[in-house]
Amino acid sequence: MTTDTKPPLPPFTEESAIKKVRLAEDAWNSRDPERVSQVYTEDTIWRNRADFPRGRKEVKGFLQSKWVKELDYRLIKELWAFENNRIAVRFAYEWHDDSGNWFRSYGNENWEFNSDGLMQRRFACINDLPIKESERLFHWPLGRRPDNHPSLSDLNL
Repeated sequence: MTTDTKPPLPPFTEESAIKKVRLAEDAWNSRDPERVSQVYTEDTIWRNRADFPRGRKEVKGFLQSKWVKELDYRLIKELWAFENNRIAVRFAYEWHDDSGNWFRSYGNENWEFNSDGLMQRRFACINDLPIKESERLFHWPLGRRPDNHPSLSDLNL
């Protein structure tokens, strides 16, 4: 078990929950499975669509497979609600497959953190909407979303 902490730590305030969500978005936009997996407990429990990774090692493998399929991935997360050690998030991300078909994936996540700020549970529901490349809304260079880029609420998503 890791002794690392990943601030902000629970119990969350609105400010710390918003920061936790942005840190998660930044990590996922790196598309680096090692970096992303380090914010989860060694025994984390996930539900992601029909996949149920268990533990940090399975999460890392899941993410490696995900970003081989979901190319030019760009994600925006937004705080929906929080209480004590739990955060609810809504998100959207855009990506294309290896045939050039574009998608916008919409979803909700429920997160539960341990006292060290590591995520011990992640439950995600996600739907994929085929879009035309001309309908894309997320155009920043790959990596972290610029601070001045519109949020999900700003984009009416």
